[in-house]
Amino acid sequence: MPYPDGFLKNRSAFEPGKYAIISPEGRVVNVIPGIKGCALTILASPKLGANFVQMVGTVGPEGRTTLPYAREDGVESFIFVVDGEGSLKVTVDGRQETLAAGGFMYAPPGKGIDFASSGDDEVRILLYKQRFIPHPDPGMELPWTVVGSIRDIREREYDGMNNVFVRDLLPAEEAFDMNFHTLAFLPGGCHPFVETHVQEHGAYIYQGQGLYLLDETWIPVEAEDFIWFAPFCKQACYGTGRERMEYIYSKDCHRDEAI
Repeated sequence: MPYPDGFLKNRSAFEPGKYAIISPEGRVVNVIPGIKGCALTILASPKLGANFVQMVGTVGPEGRTTLPYAREDGVESFIFVVDGEGSLKVTVDGRQETLAAGGFMYAPPGKGIDFASSGDDEVRILLYKQRFIPHPDPGMELPWTVVGSIRDIREREYDGMNNVFVRDLLPAEEAFDMNFHTLAFLPGGCHPFVETHVQEHGAYIYQGQGLYLLDETWIPVEAEDFIWFAPFCKQACYGTGRERMEYIYSKDCHRDEAI
């Protein structure tokens, strides 16, 4: 690493039990057993307060798994290719797909994810896992493997606003206890109201800038920031800057709360 230019700076913020912003300048590379030729950073885990684990990082031309990621009983997982000129061969439960930028794949509980670079160039990925909550109906089918690309999913207007757009990456079926979405704001676009809800989110901004309300504070955020929202944390966003702001986020859904 070079010597710093001026004072050390870091925009990250953490309010225990409420929210966290993990900005890129403070990240370190973590060693993840079973993953080689990659430079990954753990962004969220139960140590933060999250009920999931999420990572971001690069997969080099020789990057690969040597053990399936998250192949544990009751654990579901998800991979998303953020960007890069290369591609990944991703295998879930014997099904292999090639993913380029914008591609994603969901692995049902206990199946895990294997991936290997196609050897062409570097890509950046998000990796995610959480413990699956079974549906209370014993006759409900288990979730199934899902593969796709955000480039093939048509955006729709968010709550009828023509400057905010959403995509659903996973089926809106009760078999699934989670989903991933992308949300995009044109400059001046915003949430229709300040949200306060039981669901938690992990959001990775990959384009643009915005102003995010987290609890009682409006905080500037931009591309490459990760945000964790605890349940019931007040939240809302305005898209700012000269281009659209866009991020991918996780959401728990389709389940009652335990008591």
